[in-house]
Amino acid sequence: MNPLVAYFSATGTTAKAAKALAKAVNAALYEIKPAVPYTSADLNWRDKHSRSSVEMQDKRSRPALAGTDAPVAGHDVIFLGFPVWWYTAPTLLNTFLEAYDFTGKTIILFATSGGSGLGKSASDLSVSAPGAKILDGRLLNGRLSEAELKAWAAGLKL
Repeated sequence: MNPLVAYFSATGTTAKAAKALAKAVNAALYEIKPAVPYTSADLNWRDKHSRSSVEMQDKRSRPALAGTDAPVAGHDVIFLGFPVWWYTAPTLLNTFLEAYDFTGKTIILFATSGGSGLGKSASDLSVSAPGAKILDGRLLNGRLSEAELKAWAAGLKL
């Protein structure tokens, strides 16, 4: 297994989980960044007109990436992390998947969430990575030990 941990973090929570996972599985780490960073107003899920609300209401929304230099080609397993928004992955993850060729690669999802699970993330993202095998992983909330993360990754039998 030659893993890459690629993640989007709006507030830093997912970044902590991604860094811990990358260390535990000895993976390269790549941060997925939007071309226009999200502000706290953009992330206000209670406001139907906030940027994140508008993006998540439109499944065709594809927010621009700050860069497309992820080392995807050199990895066969990609752990893909994100905060759960409206019971799925932010549409920025679709933009990321559509920017590269994931054919023949295994993508394992992980997320952070204040209250919901991975929801429809795998099915919502699969349309953006034809030819890839996308697996629901798990929530990586709170402080998970390196041993816990290693055991989870080993249990995936990749």
